[in-house]
Amino acid sequence: MCENMEVYKMDMIGFIGMGNMGTAMLKGAKRTFDGSRIIFHRKSVDKMKELGIGYSFLTNNPSKSTNDYLRHLSGMGIKAVKDEFYTSAQATIDYIRVHHPECKRLFLLGTPSMIKEFEEAGFESTDDNADDEPDAVVVSFDMSLVYSRLCRAAWWINQKKLYIATNPDRVCPTDKPLVLVDCGSICSSLEYATGREPDVVIGKPDPRMLNGIMERHNLRADQVAMVGDRIYTDILMAQKANALGVLVLSGETTYETAIAVHPNPDLILRDLAELQQMLLLAHEID
Repeated sequence: MCENMEVYKMDMIGFIGMGNMGTAMLKGAKRTFDGSRIIFHRKSVDKMKELGIGYSFLTNNPSKSTNDYLRHLSGMGIKAVKDEFYTSAQATIDYIRVHHPECKRLFLLGTPSMIKEFEEAGFESTDDNADDEPDAVVVSFDMSLVYSRLCRAAWWINQKKLYIATNPDRVCPTDKPLVLVDCGSICSSLEYATGREPDVVIGKPDPRMLNGIMERHNLRADQVAMVGDRIYTDILMAQKANALGVLVLSGETTYETAIAVHPNPDLILRDLAELQQMLLLAHEID
């Protein structure tokens, strides 16, 4: 067990929801940006609000609750509210509510913070007990994983219960001398034991993550930009959701990789600082 480990891997601006002006600003900036740099920091978030551009922080990591993440952002000097944050756990909650409203009792293989988030959303968390039958099994990135609960999850999966994974990630990135086994790897062990893959996998690159935010804020796909540093999660999700895909090269993806994939991202930028300047420049021109 590694329940005391603090893991806050998230996309700093995973999603920017934009009205018609914001969309036009980004598209116009593609033609006008001159390549100089300025610093992107917490004041930039306030500046986006001044320009009428909404945003949400988006993460595939469901191990922390929304309140945990908000406290983490606050410690970085970034003010945000619940409505501006969306995790794969929240996306899973929304998915169950919409597509399986009959499922109220869940066997949750996840951290205490994630389980609490489901309970606060109105679901009942069943115990590690063969007599406490769930309506569905939800498997997640569980840093407090207990072997008996893993075995119980496998049992209920074998009983043909609805089986949902919160995210497909095999490992969670870390700078520690560890491999953090993530939800996708836990699901692989369950597949090996039961012969079943999850019925549904939420989280990037599944478009349900963006669709959930669009529904929450009453936005269309052409009013949304997904900003991230991974081709096969962030940008692929944007493409699947028909949203604008903005790749920043401040993470794991190189420019050579970015231009080699098809279809290409709609925009390829050095970092969030470059995005900020594009928005400001386009706003001035607009």
